[in-house]
Amino acid sequence: MNTAPVKVKAQAAALLHDLVRNSSVVQQDNMKVELLPALSDNYMYLLIDVESKEAAVVDPVEPVKVIEAVRKHGVRLTTVLTTHHHWDHAGGNEKMVRLMPRLKVYGGDDRVDALTKKVTHSNTFKVGSLTVKCLFTPCHTTGHICYYVTKENSTEPPAVFTGDTLFVAGCGKFFEGTAEQMYKALIEVLGKLPPETRVYCGHEYTVSNLKFARHVEPDNEDILKKLEWAKEQCSNGEPTVPSTVADELTFNPFMRVKEKSVQDHVKQTEPINTMRSLRKEKDSFKVPKQ
Repeated sequence: MNTAPVKVKAQAAALLHDLVRNSSVVQQDNMKVELLPALSDNYMYLLIDVESKEAAVVDPVEPVKVIEAVRKHGVRLTTVLTTHHHWDHAGGNEKMVRLMPRLKVYGGDDRVDALTKKVTHSNTFKVGSLTVKCLFTPCHTTGHICYYVTKENSTEPPAVFTGDTLFVAGCGKFFEGTAEQMYKALIEVLGKLPPETRVYCGHEYTVSNLKFARHVEPDNEDILKKLEWAKEQCSNGEPTVPSTVADELTFNPFMRVKEKSVQDHVKQTEPINTMRSLRKEKDSFKVPKQ
């Protein structure tokens, strides 16, 4: 009996299963964030001010999905927050503006499509009653901006949208920058945010990042626990985002470059050299299946 068609169907089903990624909503009294999966592993984010029902979207590479979410929540979209100019983050901006004219498009780089408001470090503006503070984190690109969102007098966790600077358990490639810049971004800027700050990153890279983290610190129990959890989440099509700043400091090797265990792994004694060596090793790391 020829079983080839059965195998093909099984492979197709497995592939389809791998591609299914569910959206998810993080609900707080003051802000709501819907995670919108895009492309193969990107995340867009709809940020909603609960009080005014005004909304912003982060990196809307698939505008039609964004509009569907806006309608579902019954909110007024006014703002596009662009982390950096790469097509998988900014490539939907022009269509987004065509579909919803009068949007304000923020970004830190003249290369950002449809840019209307260029920002730099510590610039702040409002989305409804929420305050958005721009954090300049050049390295992955020279104009990368992270967006830190708070509400005055709130007891709930702030949010930070980190694009391709900080991932869960990882960081972006140093395409246009240096280890010194990534050290400043991760340790001196993002690492100094309140520990409970929720981290919303640009890609679903968590499992592969944690496998590298395990390679760096095989005895770190936080890494091993997080990896098992992340595998389960991904197998069910569920996101591993958000993380928190506090959690990243326990399992993200790029935020642990001051730790002796991480320095010993790359045979360095200084944090910036450790950052440089880690990124070089990660760039050629073969991710194990398990």
